[in-house]
Amino acid sequence: MTVGTYETNLNGAGLRIGIVQARFNEDVCHGLLSACLGELQHLGVDDADILHVTVPGALEIPLALQKLAETMQFDALVALGAVIRGETYHFELVSNESGRGISEVGLEFGIPIANAVLTTENDEQAEVRMKEKGVDAARVAVEMANLSIALEELAESTGDEEE
Repeated sequence: MTVGTYETNLNGAGLRIGIVQARFNEDVCHGLLSACLGELQHLGVDDADILHVTVPGALEIPLALQKLAETMQFDALVALGAVIRGETYHFELVSNESGRGISEVGLEFGIPIANAVLTTENDEQAEVRMKEKGVDAARVAVEMANLSIALEELAESTGDEEE
């Protein structure tokens, strides 16, 4: 058996990326967006190939991602938001359900989704992590979009040989 290897590809040229950003915890979410857009540009994604939409909060992110995925116009999606612990159980509910919903959309539609919804204990933790997480989201979106495309091409070429 011959073992093949797929080399990581962070070339964003020609990729179409959809971004869903929550507006709740606005300053942190703007920091996430700024870092993400800067890195997407650095990786070669054209501004014209990026669609950015906003939603009220983290619980609304999965539905917007689903609507974008349904269009079949994107190679990857990005979820940006911040859930900061308060004094009630609501933090766990929002964190868990938004994360579950984001994962479900990706699996249901077979589209890579970079989950950059921060879940932190306080504002300071969120502010410290927002730039790094925004950059990471862009890199994950581009890398996974390229991997997904490569694997689809592999499946198509394998299917062609069987005919």
